Amino acid sequence: MRYTLLFVLLATFSQCLPTASVNDQPIDRQKVVERHNIQLTSADTLASLTVGNGKFAFTTDVTGLQTFPEAYKNGIPLGTQSEWGWHSFPNVMGLKREESLQEYDLNGRKITYLVQRKSPERSKAASNYFRENPHRLQLGNLGFVLLKKDGTEATLKDITNIQQELELWNGTIHSVFRVENEQVEVWTNAHGEHDAIGVKVVSPLLEQGRMRVKLRFPLPTAKWNDEGVYYGEPEKHTSFIHKAKPGRIVHTLDTTTYFADLNWEGNATLENPSAHDFRLKPAPKDTFSFTCRFSRDSTTKKELSFSTISVSSAKAWADFWQSGGAIDFEGSTDTRAHELERRIMLSQYLTRVQCAGSFPPQETGLTANSWYGKPHLEMHWWHGVHFALWGRPELLERSMDWYTKVMPTARAIAERQGFNGVRWQKMTDNNGDECPSSVGAFLVWQQPHFITFAELLYRAGEKKETLEKYSDLVFATADFMASFPYYDSLKSRFMLGKGLIPAQERFPAVETFNPTYELAYWRWALETAQQWKERLGMRPDESWNRVLDELSALPVQKNVYLAAESAPDSYTKPEYMTDHPSVLGAYGMLPLTKGLDTAVMRNTFNLVWDTWQWNDTWGWDFPMTAMTAARLGMPERAVDALMMDIRTNTYLPNGHNFQDNRLRIYLPGNGGLLAAIAMMTAGFDNNKTDRPGFPQNGKWKVKWEKMAKMF
Repeated sequence: MRYTLLFVLLATFSQCLPTASVNDQPIDRQKVVERHNIQLTSADTLASLTVGNGKFAFTTDVTGLQTFPEAYKNGIPLGTQSEWGWHSFPNVMGLKREESLQEYDLNGRKITYLVQRKSPERSKAASNYFRENPHRLQLGNLGFVLLKKDGTEATLKDITNIQQELELWNGTIHSVFRVENEQVEVWTNAHGEHDAIGVKVVSPLLEQGRMRVKLRFPLPTAKWNDEGVYYGEPEKHTSFIHKAKPGRIVHTLDTTTYFADLNWEGNATLENPSAHDFRLKPAPKDTFSFTCRFSRDSTTKKELSFSTISVSSAKAWADFWQSGGAIDFEGSTDTRAHELERRIMLSQYLTRVQCAGSFPPQETGLTANSWYGKPHLEMHWWHGVHFALWGRPELLERSMDWYTKVMPTARAIAERQGFNGVRWQKMTDNNGDECPSSVGAFLVWQQPHFITFAELLYRAGEKKETLEKYSDLVFATADFMASFPYYDSLKSRFMLGKGLIPAQERFPAVETFNPTYELAYWRWALETAQQWKERLGMRPDESWNRVLDELSALPVQKNVYLAAESAPDSYTKPEYMTDHPSVLGAYGMLPLTKGLDTAVMRNTFNLVWDTWQWNDTWGWDFPMTAMTAARLGMPERAVDALMMDIRTNTYLPNGHNFQDNRLRIYLPGNGGLLAAIAMMTAGFDNNKTDRPGFPQNGKWKVKWEKMAKMF
């Protein structure tokens, strides 16, 4: 009887165990990854493929190189970008950044913000110049010259029988196509560490002398979205073959100089038939291999071969896929499972290529320019948090030293405005300089992000070294946060604003105060900074505690949270039901904070779900909504949010998150998807159910490994 009872208890207990987090057998990671290799059979200009290493990326058309950049201009451009490749046009007017400053009277204080001035003319010119400069460079267009039998160059329409595949496991683009029935086969890789690609070509066209390699240098336009295909005004820059170093091409624009080093196997000649146009002509043979390495210094580099680069690529990608987290939906019967898994695998690839460098990335990564190629620090949450949650915190940590580098500038902004600590920039550049922006200058939700990143890195190892390394920046971040709120003596509480724009960019800066998401984030970040003091054996900061004790409560009306206390009509005006529904971030991106009522948040979620104008949203809004649904115990809604059939939730064949014709790729959507999946799978602090973001309806079979809980 005792044994029978024991077996019954064991059987009952086993049914209560997590069925997905404890796998009987490890996930066959290579199998899962490779079933989502990208395969193309036509020239889709929105399906460009990219190789890279997080600091450098090279995007190709169906030839495996950048043979037809003009044809892809209005799709996903064929970019060659690095994290160091920046340029500024000469400041011929001697403009100064401070000429864009505008003074505002806020809460009884005069505070200056760097905005887009429309007058006087000199201030307007300064605003435009410092928005446009520096801008990220398209380093060069590296493609083929494919000659037809009549000697004319083939166009994209002449490329037939296309079979192109991105092999995710080793980072290889394998391209097969025909020109006038002659087959061309190309393998393209990026080096795992260096800014270089390796290419191998096999084709009868080589033997027939009908195939060249071409490298062209476009002139930057300083446009919002420079596609890198402007070849006019050649006199404004110079390029030439270095006499002492055959294969090296030197390109100079104003004060910016960089180098492209071509290296090849066998015989070939490098020619310069016209300005900024270089041709590498192989000797007749059916196989040709070459490499191209971009660099910003003149130091002689070790020559790289195609074999060296392909081996480096394979190792780097195998190491990536075998590290950190993994997920497998095989066996799921929900019809959306395969597509969701595809988006996850391709988002991991894309964020590793585009967002894992030493700087916060721009929203379009290292493929195409947006906002002149400049990073937006509020988006760094979506670009980077998922790395830590997927068990790869070192990829997030790569960009943390940049904050140390730009800390003096952030401190100067706070001092200029009369606040303590550091005020983190919103729209910035590689040097951390603030860029004029009438919206960005007033955003504050990027401010607590550094504390989020530092806390995630600490949780990954709980090492004292992490606390010591980042504590100065954590505390300086919190010092600003404690000095920024305005104390309203009539209401006897601290007010966040006036003088801010919430993450939902629909409210005027000079009128807005106490947005729900920012209030919750302020509280969480200050409390977390105090925990860092405690971990280091330090006394709590009394100024932080005072703000925490007297910070305004989250604004509620009719049992739902408002977008902001200053907007009691949040849900009655159509214009306030668009853009980011960031009110949900207060209990999606964040855990339960003091004063937040989950019943009120559930009401808010349901109202937003039913009435929001989802067609006027952005790619990370869907993952954020899924995270809130998971915390509220609504897993069906979490999956529904991720798979919502909305244009800005489109994931192209190459995995990129499409927004609109202006913003064809949007990496915060990819990173957001990964952050949401990690939380929906591994859970969050104090959650009591396994896989809290996936329905327990028998349709989802979710195996996962090595992901970290969200706070």
